[in-house]
Amino acid sequence: MKIPADLKYTKDHEWIKIEGNIATVGITHFAQSELGDIVYVDVDTLNETIEKEEVFGSVEAVKTVSDLFMPISGEIIEFNETLGDEPEKVNKDPYGEGWMIKIAISNASQIEELLSAKEYGELIGA
Repeated sequence: MKIPADLKYTKDHEWIKIEGNIATVGITHFAQSELGDIVYVDVDTLNETIEKEEVFGSVEAVKTVSDLFMPISGEIIEFNETLGDEPEKVNKDPYGEGWMIKIAISNASQIEELLSAKEYGELIGA
């Protein structure tokens, strides 16, 4: 199971890539494999400031619907519009073309609370 070392992770199975004051967020390979075929990604919080651990959207799979939680506080400045027509990108490339949102980070100290790739691997038993 892929767990890229250059990313941070949450216990809710989101990954986060920090680039300056911008963070890109998606769900992990483990999460997408547990959910199954993703048929819809809903993010209706664009341009809103959301606190850490609050729901910013949801993912609908054939089997279930799952909430998406903010890994850190910030303003959602971009949604991956291609997921509207091709939600399966989350299954095919969760760490690349399947990214979901970009956040303008409002509290950089929260980054330290995220899991490393090693810690996330231990969490999921990888």
